[in-house]
Amino acid sequence: MEHYEEFKAEILKMTKIDLNSYKEKQMKRRIESLVTKHSLTSFADYVQLLKTDKEAFNEFINFMTINVSEFYRNPDQWKLLTETFIPELQQKNGNRLKIWSAACSTGDEPYSLVMALSGLMPLRDIHIYATDIDKTVIGKAKVGLYNEKSIAGVPDEYKKKYFTKIGESYQISDEIKRQVEFHESNLLLDKYPSDCDLIVCRNVLIYFTEEAKHDVYVKFQQALKPDGILFIGSTEQVMDYKEIGFKRRTSFFYQRDDSGKTI
Repeated sequence: MEHYEEFKAEILKMTKIDLNSYKEKQMKRRIESLVTKHSLTSFADYVQLLKTDKEAFNEFINFMTINVSEFYRNPDQWKLLTETFIPELQQKNGNRLKIWSAACSTGDEPYSLVMALSGLMPLRDIHIYATDIDKTVIGKAKVGLYNEKSIAGVPDEYKKKYFTKIGESYQISDEIKRQVEFHESNLLLDKYPSDCDLIVCRNVLIYFTEEAKHDVYVKFQQALKPDGILFIGSTEQVMDYKEIGFKRRTSFFYQRDDSGKTI
């Protein structure tokens, strides 16, 4: 099928979904299957169908929707972050904090960070550096389209302010997207950023070997500023945190502390 470039431009106008963020060969093939399903022969005809048939439009949006992410997972921990640790970091380093969302997946975590910080500082001062090994999920994160279940944990004020309903799904606003910089990176192989105030890496290292986890935590410690904070998931713990150079503040928050470091 021809005219895929025109199709992408029309979809962007209709939905704000940028199909350029996806691997073209795979995405084009999948959308062609939808075109064929409706007994159509061109992308132009499919665009017309989407404009006139609400059911077909919702089907397309659901097809694009991310189903695996979850905003504000473990709300009590996010409350601790915003009420205790971010204010501490602000007091020491001001609003321009260097924050890394490591293994960010489909964007729920870095976008949650922007929204959480927006209650404590102007959006223009927020910048999240977000990385993942998977180009496909980074593409989905840049699109920023989520289902209702994914955003269930988002505070109501942020849902109303930062999400637009498209079909049965929800598009996150450009003003939140602009504060996140996505990059492809492998935690086991690639160089880490330096002088971070906060590193967030949650529910990822559970899939690593003990040796690999240890290596990553050592590199996280080195990537933080003195007294910087590491925020991990509710299924994780840093077993040898003192030897690595961390102080445990709570079960899921560790602070860089070189005083007792042995590694």
